[in-house]
Amino acid sequence: MTRNNNMAMNNNMAMNHNVTMNNNKTRNNFLKRSMPLYLLLFPSIVYVLLFKYGPMYGLQIAFKDFNGSLGIIGSPFVGFKYFALFLSHPDFSRLLFNTFSINIYQLVVGFPIPIFLALMINEVSNKGWKKTVQMVTYAPYFISVVALSGIVVLFLNYDSGLINNIISNFGGARVDYLAKAQWFKTIYVSSSIWQTTGWNTIIYLAALSTVDTQNIEAAIVDGATRVQRMLYVNLPAILPTIIVLLVMNLGQMMSVGFEKILLLQNPLNMESSDVVATYVYRMGLIGGQYSLTAAIGFFNNIINLILLITFNFIARKASDVSIF
Repeated sequence: MTRNNNMAMNNNMAMNHNVTMNNNKTRNNFLKRSMPLYLLLFPSIVYVLLFKYGPMYGLQIAFKDFNGSLGIIGSPFVGFKYFALFLSHPDFSRLLFNTFSINIYQLVVGFPIPIFLALMINEVSNKGWKKTVQMVTYAPYFISVVALSGIVVLFLNYDSGLINNIISNFGGARVDYLAKAQWFKTIYVSSSIWQTTGWNTIIYLAALSTVDTQNIEAAIVDGATRVQRMLYVNLPAILPTIIVLLVMNLGQMMSVGFEKILLLQNPLNMESSDVVATYVYRMGLIGGQYSLTAAIGFFNNIINLILLITFNFIARKASDVSIF
């Protein structure tokens, strides 16, 4: 009996050893086959480590009274002093409101437009016309922020701008749009929509290309119109893509393209155009208050992280679609 048990144990050990050997051999073969892919991935990993994780070393100056002569490590620790300083700043509520309102405005007005445009382009049967529309709509995306801001300023110029000339020719009064704070958000959002809509449409067109043609043919047989096919076949097919992009946008509510804001900003529209990013620019690059601006940047990232996790959780519970 003991001899049989020993033989069974030896057999099991041999089998386990063979399985381990086979697994190691399979893993080595997989790594060997995948090596070119890992080599292609290597520059991206280096980029992320150097420019995303590397700068995190300097984050500690948000908790220190940074002095260039003492260095990051030698600067005295002050805890949450600069966080409290920012939160108690008289302009804090205005900066936060402007940042959120611009992002919400852009999300509510600008987010649905690429979806609608993609659904419309997808229904165009003439390939030449389809490519022309795509090219015309996404061409503005390649215009630099500086050039785009210059175009906006020229179009809205009080004396010679195209918009004011049209208004004046129809008997209306000229308006200095960039000098009025109530117009700034509309100008910023509308110019962003014009620049980015075509490019964002490409994502939804790529998602629409995966729609099963059998579903479309079945809808046609059932007598569905083009609008019904768009609403009940195409739109549900790209809904996961829409949800993922929506969650990503909601997770960036504290981030706004400050370059264009800075280029369009002036003392007359400051009440509406001053956001957290422009305040950081003034205090950090111009004022040299590096500890304060590091604290503000850390605060922004924490808020964005909380928003991302929250909306991702809601999306996963509501639709089973999420980023993570």
